[in-house]
Amino acid sequence: MRTNCFRTVGPFLVDSCIDENGENMGHFYFARHGQTVWNVENKICGATDIGLTENGRQQARYVSEITGIPARVEPRLMEQNFGKYESTPRDGAEFREAKKSFVNHYDGGESMLRLCQRIYNLLDDIKEEADEKVYLLVAHSGISRAVQSYFYDMTNDEFAAFGIRNCEIRKYEFRG
Repeated sequence: MRTNCFRTVGPFLVDSCIDENGENMGHFYFARHGQTVWNVENKICGATDIGLTENGRQQARYVSEITGIPARVEPRLMEQNFGKYESTPRDGAEFREAKKSFVNHYDGGESMLRLCQRIYNLLDDIKEEADEKVYLLVAHSGISRAVQSYFYDMTNDEFAAFGIRNCEIRKYEFRG
């Protein structure tokens, strides 16, 4: 088993996990970005850079205030490029079915397999530093699926359906 353990209390509060010996384990936090215009319009955002709504800016300020963790850009956290589905309705039947095929490039986008490889490599790098540093990763909901699958086995349907709310924070703990 690679890793295990996260707890979320409400949309922002995070609880801690300890190992069998009662010691804190290396960990990081994951949060979905603040609300965007396309979130409100229920559109697939993917790699398209869409601005935050006023509510999204308030959410982002809140996360920044409660964590106090300095920000830097990590290119591997860029959302998956959904190709022809960018800006289309998120709940469209064709897209829901297409994202269950992990080798699908969406006519010019990035496959789920490539996305997960990118995120798993990042998480492996973070795990190497987890005893000395704590990271807060802020990214899109699609990235949250890859992070969740790094820690927990998921069926294709569970993977495709997984997501977290805007500015929800989750704590993930590394084991062994």
